[in-house]
Amino acid sequence: MVVYVLALLIGVIAGLRAMTAPAAVSWAAFLGLLNLEGTWLAFLGYRFTPWIMTVLAVGELIGDQLPTTPSRKTPLPFATRIIVGGLCGAAIAAQSGSFIGGFAAGAVGGIIGTLGGAEGRARLAAAFGKDRPAALVEDAVAILGAALIVGAIP
Repeated sequence: MVVYVLALLIGVIAGLRAMTAPAAVSWAAFLGLLNLEGTWLAFLGYRFTPWIMTVLAVGELIGDQLPTTPSRKTPLPFATRIIVGGLCGAAIAAQSGSFIGGFAAGAVGGIIGTLGGAEGRARLAAAFGKDRPAALVEDAVAILGAALIVGAIP
């Protein structure tokens, strides 16, 4: 049951920041916190994958600050967050042999994180009177949350 909760939560992180979740999962696999050997997600633990994922995550954090960045609720970004959440959830559930359950939990988390993150950020932006502080709070929640989630993998 814990695995499914963690899969759901990493999906929520993917909904907040699509590349933060796979970066965290990739680092967990690379550092041996998550055993993906012998699975189709083993590439997440390869030597260069965490670095590539980290560069992509940093790029997303920077890109999110740009005024031209589309809403996460438009079809392509929304679908990406659901798929990435599902893949990260599947990776977390891999050790228990439940790819499908982990994928489903992660995908649901991606939906929750996308919609809840957009609403939360809008409310924070309204409270702050501008978007940038709200975006930075969301970044911090995503990064800290991802680290806590992968650190809690049984």
